[in-house]
Amino acid sequence: MAGHVSLRDQSAGILIVEDDPEQVRLYTKILRNHRLTVVSRASEALHCLHGIRPDLVILDHILAGGESGLDFLPRFKEFAAHVPVIVISGTLDVREQLAALQGPLAAHYVLEKPVHLEQFESAVAEALARCGLGEVVAQLKSIERLEKDSATEPERRYTDRLTRQHDLLNHFRQGAPDPSIAGLARRYQVDRKTIRRDLQELVRRGQLPASVLPEEE
Repeated sequence: MAGHVSLRDQSAGILIVEDDPEQVRLYTKILRNHRLTVVSRASEALHCLHGIRPDLVILDHILAGGESGLDFLPRFKEFAAHVPVIVISGTLDVREQLAALQGPLAAHYVLEKPVHLEQFESAVAEALARCGLGEVVAQLKSIERLEKDSATEPERRYTDRLTRQHDLLNHFRQGAPDPSIAGLARRYQVDRKTIRRDLQELVRRGQLPASVLPEEE
């Protein structure tokens, strides 16, 4: 229907960096409702980042070819600082786990093998809903509160746009009924052109497929 946005296939894009076929099968089963890209080396994952923009990276520590996931973590974060990372490992001690979670280039979560399914699902859900773009939005709002009246109109509009886009992503992924452009415009108190532009930006960043873009009304 013209002006409606299909919510089918509005799953998150997840990059899995894992060389163990059994672990890959486990992850693909748990994450079957998401769009998955699977590679066995961190160097392959870095190459993938030139063509895709994942919403989440699941990174094993010991990888094919003797590569270490933690050695590549800073390069991941330098290339895509806003993308949350879950590190999976059966060999890291407590000190190494803490180190992986500290600093500006750190992971968001470190989970031990064998992976506890409920813990894994919870970490994935929270990372997608609240980390990444969600953290960027929270930081911008915090800066605006500190600056109070000194924030410029373009800065406020930028924060509002990212806030709206993050909310749109979460709304889509919750499996709500297909919304209309007009309905979304009323919800966010903006015009329909603004909603279309938000969807176009999310598609361009790879966070939504092109199928969400509605026909012109």
